[in-house]
Amino acid sequence: MYYHRYRYLLCFSILLAIVGCKETVQESTKQRSVYFWSTTFELDSTQLDFIHRNEVSRLYLRYFDVVVDEADRVMPNATVRFVSSQPKGIEVVPTVFIVNDCLLKDVSGLDTLLLKRILQMCETHDITGVREIQIDCDWTGRTRSTYFDMLSRLRAAAHDKGITLSATIRLHQLPQSPPPVDKGVLMMYNTGDVRDLNHNPILEMDAAGPYLKHLRRYRLPLSTAYPIFSWDLLFRGGRFVGIMHSDDEWPILPGDTIIHRDVDIETVLTAKAAVSAHQREANNEIILFDISKNNMSNIKDKRYEEIYNH
Repeated sequence: MYYHRYRYLLCFSILLAIVGCKETVQESTKQRSVYFWSTTFELDSTQLDFIHRNEVSRLYLRYFDVVVDEADRVMPNATVRFVSSQPKGIEVVPTVFIVNDCLLKDVSGLDTLLLKRILQMCETHDITGVREIQIDCDWTGRTRSTYFDMLSRLRAAAHDKGITLSATIRLHQLPQSPPPVDKGVLMMYNTGDVRDLNHNPILEMDAAGPYLKHLRRYRLPLSTAYPIFSWDLLFRGGRFVGIMHSDDEWPILPGDTIIHRDVDIETVLTAKAAVSAHQREANNEIILFDISKNNMSNIKDKRYEEIYNH
């Protein structure tokens, strides 16, 4: 009797150890990623130090936008200019932003054009090891069918090249069926109206929280992106004029008001905990948006290790 009990306890202890090892491995292999959202891809020493110090291994790089031009054609715009090369050991995920109005036009061949242009840019600029491409679009009920059809074709073509397809998922899209892609990235930012002087449009949990209940039943593997950016918003006569991306982007007139908006670490950690409460796996890959140069000044005094590890 004693021998059988001892053998049972020994086997149970070994099983617990194996499970513990698996959990440790799972924790240690969580993906640390960043977005780079600018028209010039140039990484300075501060950005490279941030990537290496925080053990970032994946970079979602905006390649270009797709817009409707003045001739009413769907065309690429604001193509990134490569100054820096692909950092050693960093996987690049080419990312394309599609303006929603494009989906009201004829986009029957857009999937072919997107994949061809992305692959050509990768070859031209020596971007190697591409295993995923991502599409970002704030689609609506009116454009949903066209967008999903385009994604289905793009996914099939990408799979033929050994590449998976992901898409961004905005909070207001969570109650709807997911797009036909391999993975989604939940955008935990841009939760409010930039015109509202009384609220922070980057991230407020009062606005974001009600949507998160849909995570439990969302039928698509998710990663989550959290904000590290800030905005300077220009108001004139109490009315919103625009986001000031540079000092000379908008003329500042007497009586104008500039409102600075950012997000503190505590708010981001609260958002992360709320996501985990509904779907823990969504935090297996955490993506910070974004490490463009305009945002690097926000990084120095903040505890970004807590976002990746907390």
